[in-house]
Amino acid sequence: MADEVVQYEVDGAIARVTMNRPEYGNAQNSAMTYALDDAFYRAAADDDVTVVVLAGAGKHFSAGHDIGTPGRDIDTSFDRRAGLWWDHVGKLGGESRYAREQEVYLGMCRRWRELPKPVIAQVHGACIAGGLMLAWVCDLIIAADDAFFADPVVRMGIPGVEYFAHPWVMGPRQAKEFLFLGERISAARAYELGMINRVVPRERLAEEVTTVASKISAMPRLGLALTKKAVNQAEDAMGLQVGMDSVFGLHHLAHAHNAEVGADSLAGQDARSMRDARQRDEQRRGQLTADGRSGEDVVDGPREHERPAASSGGGS
Repeated sequence: MADEVVQYEVDGAIARVTMNRPEYGNAQNSAMTYALDDAFYRAAADDDVTVVVLAGAGKHFSAGHDIGTPGRDIDTSFDRRAGLWWDHVGKLGGESRYAREQEVYLGMCRRWRELPKPVIAQVHGACIAGGLMLAWVCDLIIAADDAFFADPVVRMGIPGVEYFAHPWVMGPRQAKEFLFLGERISAARAYELGMINRVVPRERLAEEVTTVASKISAMPRLGLALTKKAVNQAEDAMGLQVGMDSVFGLHHLAHAHNAEVGADSLAGQDARSMRDARQRDEQRRGQLTADGRSGEDVVDGPREHERPAASSGGGS
């Protein structure tokens, strides 16, 4: 079990799904995506399970999509589940990218959002780019005080991750700031924006999540399922699904533009270059502060928690 990219265990009425690539900050490759899908299906089918908890092993919840680890499997075929698009392997250009991301990113996240049981994201450390997508499909997000959140993919020329929920989870104006700056925000700031439900000390995170999950599990199963569906439908009526479809097209326009005029569909960026660019930005802000020309950015999260250098970011 220790070698599995996703671990699954049941404790009473609570199923715990744990991403298990800690050496890469739980960067999401396709193997992890399909293992998560298996775990969510298993929890949905188990009549004894009422609540699902999604967590990450190691120092981070998830540093995003895998764009540079030894386990990156972008050219590997998997049995498709989220839609009817053809296998991306062996296809070229936008045909390959669109088919793959429709399946493993947008399609999977949309399907997990509809799991008819409450899902709680237990977030600590990094929750970056693709990590946001996993947290946002959950019904509740409970974060440790060391958690930080970011979607830095505008640096790649891409308007946010594939599951584009930003305006709905934090409001349009804050979503623009979050994306334009690409900076980390702390758990405290995410709570102020209404993006997460609770912030607790790191050492109390698992206990708090278990307490909340246990209380929820006492509610009637059908009542929980219908309530979740009601809120999701209301959110969809506010344009979530249509907006996400439109932005997914813009996301792939950006990929295609990058591939046409640059080194690749990610504008030549990888996890290391994204990290280095962020550090340069932080150094410039620190210099401005030292010179007395600007105050510290109030929404920038803790800096001591580094994203793994070869693991993740946005895009594919």
